[in-house]
Amino acid sequence: MITEDLRQFIESMLLSLAALLPIVNPLGAAPVYLAKTVDLTPTEHADLARRVAINCFVLLLASLLIGAYVLDFFDLSVPIVQLAGGLVVCSLAWSLLHQPDEPIEWVHDTAKPLSRPDVRTRAFYPLTMPLIVGPGSISVAITIGANQSQSVRSLIVNSAAHIVSMLLVAIAVFVSLRYADRIIRRLGPTGTAVLLRLSAFILLCIGVQIMWNGASTLWRTLAFT
Repeated sequence: MITEDLRQFIESMLLSLAALLPIVNPLGAAPVYLAKTVDLTPTEHADLARRVAINCFVLLLASLLIGAYVLDFFDLSVPIVQLAGGLVVCSLAWSLLHQPDEPIEWVHDTAKPLSRPDVRTRAFYPLTMPLIVGPGSISVAITIGANQSQSVRSLIVNSAAHIVSMLLVAIAVFVSLRYADRIIRRLGPTGTAVLLRLSAFILLCIGVQIMWNGASTLWRTLAFT
């Protein structure tokens, strides 16, 4: 029985990790993260990366555990969340595509440190949501949470596996953001500008895809009613 539970735990963890990690895509978010945090010192970068990782874990876990109930309470559907969230992602990507081509400065003015409340606010929006944990990953987490087994033993095993997978995603987010500056340094100003524009364009495409998924699901629902 223990061997069967262990196998179920590993399978559920890998399935959840495989579903969430490509959508969260922490490495792809690194250049956008740096472009949004050029005014921070190295110490503040480390603190902000930790806050974003914690926010990601909490947001994914909340979506897993109570996301379906929250949508039911407000009489919302996952396609509506995808459509609205896709608009937010597209807006963020569009602003990044049109921001000036200015080099990322690594020497900061420590005489005017950023206030802690601003760091906390920025850690959630836009860095955690919608940049890293957007409507796509939230929808996946809600779907995973809504398709749990009815058996209490199986429910406990699957829930533990999903929590571990989300913890691993949060660790990947922290590592990618914490050491993003080292990756960008190796690219240089030109490589960084190219990577930022490419990441912003991919983010725009992801936003459009999320909107399309929501809109097409709504259209099929209307067509069959």
